[in-house]
Amino acid sequence: MAKMLYSVSMSADGFIAGPGGDMQWLTDYLGPNPLIDNLIGDVGAILAGNRTFGGDDPYRETPQEGEAFGGGWSGPQFVLTHKAPARPVPGVTFVHSIEEAVAKSLAAAGDKYVNVLGANVAHGLIEAKALDEVLTIITPVMLGDGVRLFDHPGGTQVKLERTKTSAVEHAVNIWYQVKY
Repeated sequence: MAKMLYSVSMSADGFIAGPGGDMQWLTDYLGPNPLIDNLIGDVGAILAGNRTFGGDDPYRETPQEGEAFGGGWSGPQFVLTHKAPARPVPGVTFVHSIEEAVAKSLAAAGDKYVNVLGANVAHGLIEAKALDEVLTIITPVMLGDGVRLFDHPGGTQVKLERTKTSAVEHAVNIWYQVKY
């Protein structure tokens, strides 16, 4: 049965995107990572937020621009948005609610992961108690400002149980199970 996995690269000070959604900071940290290389084959579908889908790309101005995992993965993609674009995007289904996003992406993933991209989508999945796991790839840089990994004014505690850790020269990978 498919599981919802929020996988995200994060600066050492807790930001997943720089100011204005800038993702160019990540370019220097996209080197080989066996955990990610192995994960790609276990992803059956992608669920992204609209800002993530249409936002900055660390592969900008390269042949991998706009490709999931820099071109290492292909398959069904779902984008959670209030307004779908006027023209269809090949391979992308636009969905309008967390419930619809969960149902369609899990069905498409089969027995693999739905890889979740975007802080707002992950937050919505946590509120719906639909997020199963979190993979945080911590990079050796501090951005000082930007989009936080998880931000909930007034506070919300989400308990996580660490299930795996590994490290490469440019990242520390921490895999958690979400505990509701």
